[in-house]
Amino acid sequence: MSGVTVTACPCGRTDARGKASAFEACCGRYLDHDTPAPDAESLMRSRYSAFVLERVAYLQSSWHASTRPADLTLEPDVKWLGLDVKRHRVIDADHAEVEFVARSRVAGRGQRLHESSRFVREGGRWFYVDGDLK
Repeated sequence: MSGVTVTACPCGRTDARGKASAFEACCGRYLDHDTPAPDAESLMRSRYSAFVLERVAYLQSSWHASTRPADLTLEPDVKWLGLDVKRHRVIDADHAEVEFVARSRVAGRGQRLHESSRFVREGGRWFYVDGDLK
């Protein structure tokens, strides 16, 4: 590959061989192209990547209109450290839940966000609805 840098996806997904997935083949196809995520876990992972990369427009467009804030400002100086998907539960064809832990550091202090998120599929697209902190 001449001059092309393939970087690992921030979401931490690995391929069948246990190698880190490349961003473009993983969450990049959702963030950088208008490709809908095929399931709630993929949407949740792409939203984590959007937080890491500060892609506010993607976060808002993937947030269900019924719960989406009118304005979204990301917390400054957050260093995202990793994502661990604990569980992906399909409720029915259009509803799912994803439990995850996202680790970050703010002003040198480690933080953990442990959430069980709810997702809905409308018009062939998955959307984040809301979540409960654990």
